[in-house]
Amino acid sequence: MSASSRISTAMRRRALAAAAAAVLATALAACGSSGSGGHGAMPGTHHGAMPSASGAATATATATSGMPGMPGMGATAGGDGLSDHADGYRLTSAATTLPAGTPAPYRFTVAGPDGRPVTAFRVDQTKRLHFYAIRSDLTGFQHLHPVMAQDGTWTARPAALAPGSWRMFAAFTPAAGPGAGTAFVLSRPVTVPGAATATPLPAASSTATADGYTVTVKGDLMAGMEHPLTVHLATSKDGRPVTGLQPYLDSYAHLTAFHEGDAAFAHLHPATAVDGGSGGPDLSFHAELPKPGNWRMFLQFRAAGALHTAALTLRVS
Repeated sequence: MSASSRISTAMRRRALAAAAAAVLATALAACGSSGSGGHGAMPGTHHGAMPSASGAATATATATSGMPGMPGMGATAGGDGLSDHADGYRLTSAATTLPAGTPAPYRFTVAGPDGRPVTAFRVDQTKRLHFYAIRSDLTGFQHLHPVMAQDGTWTARPAALAPGSWRMFAAFTPAAGPGAGTAFVLSRPVTVPGAATATPLPAASSTATADGYTVTVKGDLMAGMEHPLTVHLATSKDGRPVTGLQPYLDSYAHLTAFHEGDAAFAHLHPATAVDGGSGGPDLSFHAELPKPGNWRMFLQFRAAGALHTAALTLRVS
């Protein structure tokens, strides 16, 4: 073989080796990125996640949660919350019924992929776990922050429930284990015995009133796409803009939505940062609702030293 042939053969071998290395690197990168599960954060819909500063379990969460986040930069709860399990995590409870007309505790645990109760959680909007109760007709909304015992048992104490079918949601982010840093929303149904009368869902409207305040929502929403949503608050009596909003859960307002028909869950994440002063009258949210149809939205805000909840129906195309 001539010298020129040997050089040409060597060059072809080096080229083939480089191509094989590139294919192998691509495959390894794909494998490394596929282990986050189906409940990771959706683009553009993040909010704060910071280590907790209270309790022994919180100390564990602080030690394992990594670098604390800032408002607008944490993980978002994925999925619609209509299942009691996801990616090895399961919401468990012995309670399938709760009494009507009288407060009663609802106890539950979050079991990890190893089957053991999870006790280390990241803090999201100042809480390790957010609990929601909603009736099938989207009435009776309650947003609570239960207490966790050392064995991982949570106790929520909803106010008296009306007869009917209810769904109990738990939104959380594990601080350790295979799901560390991933936000989950899981739920379980509960029946409240008695004669149940369904309340028709109010018609879609961009305005609602609550406790002397008028809430106006602006934004064209399409299912599966992120859109900006703006909330304007004014006094109902004379329409004056409200500029004295006080922080609530590390934001100036908390916005939760439930889908008509199946009660699918969505948390609309605040884009207006708390700067240490008063908020309002305009607040911005990242809105990404997974399904078309009517969504019942519950806006919680603190003004004049009290927590207020305004509800309105929005149509998503």
